[in-house]
Amino acid sequence: MAFTTKDLLTVAGCLREAALAEIMPRFRSLSAHEIRQKSSALDLVTDADEAAERFMTARLKELFPGCAVIGEESTEKDRSLLTKIAEPDLLFILDPVDGTMNFASGLPLFGVMAAVVKKGEIIGGLIYDPLGEDWALALRGEGAWFESLDGKRRDMKVAKPAPIREMVGGVSWGYVDEPLRSTLTKNMAKVAAGVALRCAAHEYRLMASGHTHFTFYNKLMPWDHAPGWLIHQEAGGYSALLDGAPYKPTIHKGGLLCAPDKDSWQALVDALLTT
Repeated sequence: MAFTTKDLLTVAGCLREAALAEIMPRFRSLSAHEIRQKSSALDLVTDADEAAERFMTARLKELFPGCAVIGEESTEKDRSLLTKIAEPDLLFILDPVDGTMNFASGLPLFGVMAAVVKKGEIIGGLIYDPLGEDWALALRGEGAWFESLDGKRRDMKVAKPAPIREMVGGVSWGYVDEPLRSTLTKNMAKVAAGVALRCAAHEYRLMASGHTHFTFYNKLMPWDHAPGWLIHQEAGGYSALLDGAPYKPTIHKGGLLCAPDKDSWQALVDALLTT
């Protein structure tokens, strides 16, 4: 059975419900014990993350009987869930609060993300901004668009190709090992400007709407990238792993570079990743 635009908007409503019920009431109201480290000081979880994921999981299973749901916080407790992404006919991958460090710091730059996956193939992507109360949405083969609460839509389109010296983009190097870490940070001087928002949700929104040219990520957890990857692709962009292979939500390392087109991707590889 096809997953339709109507179905996508049903999921969009679920993300907003979770934000209204579990995320926004906690914004700038978290106590110290409601913020915890996971793997490092760069990797946080809050009560809002966990409560919102529980909310969305329960709601999606009501709305789409028989679906599977995995999220960042459930996978933290059961890493085997990552091995099951390619199995279900309908799977939702959730990032309840993307940009948790910003959220925990009281910075109004975070998002709620979901990817719709069928047998390991990403067929839908959603990024909800709880403060702006709008969505970046994509359905495979049907384009990417912004949608506001009143139903108004605006198509998303990546930036036009530009010379390296005129490109603006972001390199997330916090999880990059040496020597690539030093190579990347040194070579960023070749582009016009760098953008680091500590929030993949808004970095993908910026890039897919033409306000930045590229992003590079090394840590490829599916909740961080599956939604934005499809939105970027449906907005006309090109992306690949560093070896040129296509991105899949079953791949969790290896580096992902997103660009306006294939030629720009290769130019960025040559400029940023070589000594």
